[in-house]
Amino acid sequence: MKILTTVKKVVDVELNMRVKDGAIVQEGMQYVMNAWDENAVETSIQLKENHHAETTMVSIGGGEDTVKIIRRGFAMGIKNAIQIEDAALDGADSFMYAKVLQKVYEKGVYDLVITGKQAQDTDSGQTGIILAEYLGLPCVSNVIAIEVVDDTHIKASRLGDGGTEIVELTLPAVVTVDVAINVPRLPQTRGIMMAKKMPIDVMDLAALGTSTEEIRSVGPKSKIVEFIAPEARKSGRKFEGDAAAITAQVVGLLASETKVL
Repeated sequence: MKILTTVKKVVDVELNMRVKDGAIVQEGMQYVMNAWDENAVETSIQLKENHHAETTMVSIGGGEDTVKIIRRGFAMGIKNAIQIEDAALDGADSFMYAKVLQKVYEKGVYDLVITGKQAQDTDSGQTGIILAEYLGLPCVSNVIAIEVVDDTHIKASRLGDGGTEIVELTLPAVVTVDVAINVPRLPQTRGIMMAKKMPIDVMDLAALGTSTEEIRSVGPKSKIVEFIAPEARKSGRKFEGDAAAITAQVVGLLASETKVL
């Protein structure tokens, strides 16, 4: 089984982000592998360990931050990696990313594509599903477990509105995974050292056999217009004294100020 796993570079949401003039202040920002994509990587590695799958990871974007994310995937256990770096992808949306991933898939021909359910930065949750549509492949989203039936079939358990749904898929197929599917492993020292020497196949659109015109023919269909910082929370109010008096005071405030009563 050949598996293609997608990973995205996102802003570390654990940091305090600042907004100025409608944009995120880049100074001091750090980037990490998207959390859902870490689960996708872990899923791929488990399939490699349990079913001898061949694993390839792909990330779109340039810069040292993207390289670090790819090397983290290597350290976890991924064996092959592709980095798509092309200035034409600046400002790309889910449709454009999916079109690029379609070209990656067609160049390598994989049995299973595993993506994170969504990304921490946009929370769009569309790229994997759009990719399946471009490829004409079956797709199951929000997957929390994968069972290999045989060389051409898997069973995917997904979180549905009314409980867990189990879907049998004929490969090739696309699945998007939820964080509930596993707990990503922490890279060990030996894996980190080995990851530094592993080759990354860096490609642009031309190397993929496509062009700026073809990729931009599908988008972008959306763009970020402006970032707006949330309003600061008002300071709380502390009440002390007799319980009955405090209760009456709070009820009065709820009625007069917040209008919830």
